[in-house]
Amino acid sequence: MAQRLGEQPGVRDAILAAAATARGRQGADPYAMTHSWVFTGPPGSGRSVAALAFAQALVCTDGAELGCGRCEPCRAVMNDAHTDVAHVVPEGNVISIDYVRDTIIPTAHSLPTVASWRVVIIEDADRLRDDAANTLLKTIEEPPERTVIILCAPSLAPEDFIPTLRSRCRHLYIPSPSTEQIVRLLVDEGASEHDARLAATSSLHHIGRARRLVKTPIMQNRRAQAINLAELIFSGDEAFKAVNSLINTTKKENDEIYDEIDEQELKKLEDSLGMGAKGKGAQKATRGSAGAIKELKQEQKRRRTRAQIDVLDLALMDLAGIYRDGMMISADAELELTHPDFRPLSEELARRGDMAAFVEAQDAIRQARERLLGFVSPQLALDGMLGRIRKAFHAR
Repeated sequence: MAQRLGEQPGVRDAILAAAATARGRQGADPYAMTHSWVFTGPPGSGRSVAALAFAQALVCTDGAELGCGRCEPCRAVMNDAHTDVAHVVPEGNVISIDYVRDTIIPTAHSLPTVASWRVVIIEDADRLRDDAANTLLKTIEEPPERTVIILCAPSLAPEDFIPTLRSRCRHLYIPSPSTEQIVRLLVDEGASEHDARLAATSSLHHIGRARRLVKTPIMQNRRAQAINLAELIFSGDEAFKAVNSLINTTKKENDEIYDEIDEQELKKLEDSLGMGAKGKGAQKATRGSAGAIKELKQEQKRRRTRAQIDVLDLALMDLAGIYRDGMMISADAELELTHPDFRPLSEELARRGDMAAFVEAQDAIRQARERLLGFVSPQLALDGMLGRIRKAFHAR
């Protein structure tokens, strides 16, 4: 734990104090532990890393160090393989009331099997619909004696997190890690220092994305594709063609990922409903399964839509980064560039645009991201953004 949370002493100390109390350590603060927590922090700050570190500290078998990272339970937690640590990662746009009622609550109320504690970590808790949050409320308010629930969300703002849940949880803020912390983490995982540093800055200190940038060539290509839109702005309709290609490519990649997953889920549901069976009652079972199959297909469609939106949103963050760099160079600001390997493009943008142009470009990108999350057609959202940026930079 010390390595993973080394530059977050406030987070580390709060987690260790709570775990010490939970484990009955002599001299532990009796008020440090509670059963319901909410971890907030900027995207990529490491909310899930902190939550998993807490889980490690609770199930660790090392006699001296809580969350040692070396024992079998600690390794199992980090590999999402510990039977008493449930890690809920939503795939769709929302966490539904059915999922809360049928999966999360029964998991929270199950007794631990091999450890002293059961830990339920819910990622993106801001995706809890109001009815789902209200259904979860009693479990959050009165968790089972040996269960710890950790909700992870971007912020405690009312639009992100329902206030009634917040009032029942202890809050722990997870700050963004520094460049050096991410570099050390990625180097320890096998990356070169050059690649690790580039990933740390270009990901805007987002740990998960920095890790994917180092390890996944398709992410590296997507980043370059997004950044190059800033250059294509000055090449007639080439930027619009590139956006169209980006949208089509992300859709095709998502289809390749989810086609097999969707097929397996559908087959599993059909088998559970007895479809394909013969004999008395089989025809009636088939007729009654239509609603369940329709609901599954709708959820699968929402999942694909969300996955594509997430990829496009990251591309827009990359694009915003190059305009930020151009603005910093134009202002002679001595700040770390987001995309240092694209410095020549940043310098070109600084020559071509004034501060008003950079502000307009950033606002156009912000609005496009909001429209994507509001389920506006990606083509309309991104074409509108390009039009505004071209106008701001007087592109012909």
